[in-house]
Amino acid sequence: MSRHVNGRLATLIASHIVDDIYQGAIPALLPFFIAERQYSYAAVTGLMFASTFLSSLTQPVFGIWVDRRQITWLIPGGMFAAGLGVALTGVSGSYPVTWLVLAASGLGVAAFHPGASRAVRLAVGKSATGMSLFALGGIIGLALGPAIVTPVVLAWGLSGTPLLLIPAAVMAVVLVLTRSAWGRAAEARAAGPAAAVRPDDWRSFRRLTGLVITRSILYFGIGSLAALYLIDQVGASKAAAGAVLTIYFATGAVGTFLGGALADRIGRVRTVRTGFALMTPAILGLVGAPNLPLAIAAMVVLSVAIHLPFSVHTTLGQEYLPNRIGTAAGVTSGLAVSAGGVLTPALGGLADQWGLRPTVAVLAVLPLVALLLARRLRDPGTRPPLELHRHPSGTVLAPHPARSGGQPGPYYSTGT
Repeated sequence: MSRHVNGRLATLIASHIVDDIYQGAIPALLPFFIAERQYSYAAVTGLMFASTFLSSLTQPVFGIWVDRRQITWLIPGGMFAAGLGVALTGVSGSYPVTWLVLAASGLGVAAFHPGASRAVRLAVGKSATGMSLFALGGIIGLALGPAIVTPVVLAWGLSGTPLLLIPAAVMAVVLVLTRSAWGRAAEARAAGPAAAVRPDDWRSFRRLTGLVITRSILYFGIGSLAALYLIDQVGASKAAAGAVLTIYFATGAVGTFLGGALADRIGRVRTVRTGFALMTPAILGLVGAPNLPLAIAAMVVLSVAIHLPFSVHTTLGQEYLPNRIGTAAGVTSGLAVSAGGVLTPALGGLADQWGLRPTVAVLAVLPLVALLLARRLRDPGTRPPLELHRHPSGTVLAPHPARSGGQPGPYYSTGT
């Protein structure tokens, strides 16, 4: 990548770190709401719902909007809204207002991600490493959220939350001042003659969405049950189980980066298959681990395996929908991911009925199902480039991919 591309990517990675600080900030705020405002567990769960589920649900909508309008102001605007919502929680007073400002923060996060993912794609092209670095920024931001929030609220109480707006405000100014570098360059590339050279492959994208949902169930399921499993089945202390969980999430950063680097070497589809192929033996290793050290080793392998396809899913989705890369990012990083969180409570119900060990063992089946689905994914690089034609009206025409015998079908419109 050139120096200019590296500069654009660095700016977008920094904005991703700041944006996701506000996702990581919310869980850290919940104990303070309980202590200072006497909110119930049901009430704080409602706050999490307001910020996370609505955010995930609306990301595809913002993705469609970004694709149609090619707007870039949603990136600094969404990030600032995410920070403003969190900043207002401590001075909001009533529960309904707190719920609304956190919902607004979640919508800001939703507005940021599709546009930022689209800008990264236009900046780095097909580089999976570039997208993995961008995804890594989000993981760093999630980890920094509690580290920033806790000292501030311990020092000033909930009334100090307006200070949390500072990172978003500073980064928003940086994005606005550098928009000519990362924004207009991306728009020019998107509008160029090679911007839409392939039709959207919705069939492959639907299969990929199924894989993203499966990975999401595994990610949330292991993250929710791991500490309880280690305490109940391996005899770990609460402190040790918490430390292992920290290792599990921290190792995810390594897996995310490795996934992008591996995809650039062996291809995106093979990287996705590799990740799912490693998950089943890692889960079975965790289920059969007789002691804590072996359980930790299984958790490390499992974390790397679950995160290998993480950023690759986004770039692969954008390859399948080259004319709707914002929509692709909104689905793969938003709607499909939320499905895992929604289905996780069902795993808790299974654990109540069957016990933790059988429930974790059941999760080992999901990667096998995903592998069967992944076998039907094609590598986008295997499709030959299409010859474009321009109609006298100015509309760009391209042939449909071959349905049989290698012969192209009728021409279709890709836009002007």
